[in-house]
Order: sequence, then structure tokens, then C-alpha cells
Amino acid sequence: MTTLKVFLSDSFHPQLNLATEEWIFHNLDPSSQILFLWRNEETVVIGRNQNPWSECNLAQMKNDNVHLARRTTGGGAVFHDLGNTNFTFLSPKDGYRRENNIQIIFDALKEFGIQAEASGRNDLMVPFHDGPRKFSGSAYREKKDRAFHHGTLLLHADLTRLGNYLTPNPKKLQAKGKESVRARVTNLNELSKDINHDNVSEAMIRSFEKFYGAKAEVIMLNLESLPKIPELKEQYDILSSWEWLYGSTLEFTHKMDEYLSLGFFDFHFIVVDGVIKDLKIYTDCLYPALIENMQHSLIAKHYSGHSVKNAFAEVVQKFPDLEPQINELESWLVKNIEI
Repeated sequence: MTTLKVFLSDSFHPQLNLATEEWIFHNLDPSSQILFLWRNEETVVIGRNQNPWSECNLAQMKNDNVHLARRTTGGGAVFHDLGNTNFTFLSPKDGYRRENNIQIIFDALKEFGIQAEASGRNDLMVPFHDGPRKFSGSAYREKKDRAFHHGTLLLHADLTRLGNYLTPNPKKLQAKGKESVRARVTNLNELSKDINHDNVSEAMIRSFEKFYGAKAEVIMLNLESLPKIPELKEQYDILSSWEWLYGSTLEFTHKMDEYLSLGFFDFHFIVVDGVIKDLKIYTDCLYPALIENMQHSLIAKHYSGHSVKNAFAEVVQKFPDLEPQINELESWLVKNIEI
């Protein structure tokens, strides 16, 4: 008989939930059929090879207390809130068919009177009078003995906020990575008013058990699970680190300019793996030694507001008479770098 396990996350913490996916993929028995259902509080999740500075409106995210998370799989940026239910399947690679997971989802949605259809390899759609709309996107990966499939179900997400965080502010930012393509999307509660995370999770579990003809062991997970599962804690620490969130970024340039008390400033940053590789400062400022010190203090530092503040604290010590003007310049840079 097929062994079934269902993991339900009792936490809305994005790094914990993404770490649970990694733990499931790398550490659990690949001969079992596993389903993991989870939600994140407000979070922008970017793909493994995306640039957060180019893909996200980091300033707005910071103002609205929206998390940034980076998954280990590819694809574009998505916005998660509590109206978005996420699913993860792990199956033995031998005999694996992606269509099995799709059928489990479709059968669960039929309980709510929703008829869905697959579009290409990654998207699930529902028909509308003006054409199909997407309610789910997926990504996949495999190892020699296991197959992994995860995706989203838009139930009652705030779709008006999607563009707020996935569309960057106008800026002179050229990135060598790819930007996501936005598709027309819809919430499933437009088709079934009563659908929510709890009842769709129950329907998914029923459909999962019915498809495989067995009863699933249901296991709850939360932040208190971390000390009990060292492999999960290790994944959580990696996905929470600055190096993973921001350092895993393709080379890009960021140009910003402004008139300030010290004169006109035109900064050109070259950033590699989230670290300032080179910096050119063009300015009519009357203090060339100050400019040289700023440049020297910033190169080889993390491309973050915290690094700018630390660097400028050193600069102020050398130029105390210019402290108000330096603080103005620091505030402007931090606002533009946005993290």
C-alpha cells in the first residue's frame, strides 16, 4: 500500500514554509506520497535567479512590512498573502506523472463547483466570458529517486496589491536577469464564495487520499518544530540569510542622481552577488577628499541601507563639520537602495 503523509503548516512565516519544502525534498522518504499545504503572510517570493532590486518595489515592501523570500526553484516573482494557499507534492520518481497532482487539485475544486483546466506545463486556468484566467502557477524539479511539484492557489488574495510590489519604481536600473511576465489572474472565490484555506485544504486531503486509495498521516508544523528537526533548522537558517535573499543576485548596475546640499551627485553602482564591486561618484561637490572617502568606504560592502549607514558613520568621524550634509546624503542613498 502507498504511504501517504500530509504536512500542514501552522505558521505564516515564509522562510519556515520554504525551508519545509527543502526539507521535504532533500530529507524525507522518496517512496512516500507527500502533500504539504501552507500559507505565507504578506510576502514577495522571487525565483532563484531573480534580482530583488529590479523585480520588486523594495521601498513599498518595507513601508508595508512585506517580507522578501527567495525560493530555490526558478520562475518569476509572486505575491503571497493569506488569501493564497500553496501546495507541495513529493512523489517517487519511478512512475511519476505530473498529471496525477493536477487531477488531485481538479477533483478537490470540483467540491466547490469549479471546473479548471491546465494550460501548458505550469498554469491552471478557469474559464470566464472574456477568456481563461490563471489561478495557479507551478514549478518542478527532480532528483534521481524523487519528483517535486509546488504551486499556488489564489483563493481570495488581494490582487490589487500584486502590482504594487512586483512592479519596480521608475529608476535607472539595468539588470542582466529576466523580469517576470504578468498574466491575467483571478481568485477562486469569484466562482465559489465559500472557498477558503481551511475547506480547500480539507478537500485537497480528501482528494489526495481518494486518488491513492489510502489514509494519510497528518502532521502539523510550526516554528517550534525547528529545534526538533535539525535538517529543517539548517534549511531555515540558509533561506533566512542575507546572502541567500540578496547575495544570490546576478550582476547589475544601479544609477541614481540628485541635487543635495553638498551639490549634484550622480552615483553609479556595479553590484555582484549583492556586494558593491565598483562605484563611481560624479559630483560638483567642493570636497574631493570626502568623495574619495565615501567611495572607499562603500566598495566591497553589502548593497544595503545598513551598509551605507555603517560606511557613512566612519566618514562623519573624518568630516565632523559636514555631518548634517553627510546625513542628508546618507538618507537619500538608503532610500534609493531600499533595503
